Amino acid sequence: MNTASNPVNASPIVHATDGTFDQDVIQSDLPVMVDFWAPWCAPCRTMGQTLDQVAPEMDGRVKIVKVNVDENPQIAARFGIQSIPTLIFFRESQAIGMIPGALPAEALRKALELHAEDKLSEEQS
Repeated sequence: MNTASNPVNASPIVHATDGTFDQDVIQSDLPVMVDFWAPWCAPCRTMGQTLDQVAPEMDGRVKIVKVNVDENPQIAARFGIQSIPTLIFFRESQAIGMIPGALPAEALRKALELHAEDKLSEEQS
């Protein structure tokens, strides 16, 4: 039996750290959505399941990144994360929007579609 990981089934979600955040997020050519979370947080686990469901639809359009705030406190502090889950949307290295709390799949899908089309800020104004 082949136990090697199959790249076809690889998750489109990137797990960033304090050390890789700038490369994974700030330097990305794609728009990025970062999910700040922790494993002990029940709403974060729910949000994680929703992201697993929606992320493949955004592959190549919006980069989905997760940051575990317990393991990466510098990044959490850098963006003033005070509650989790918190989603921050980045475009061209700048944070352009934030949504605190878990979202249902349809709301997340809509936010990501708007972000992919560079219309997220229009929706929030």
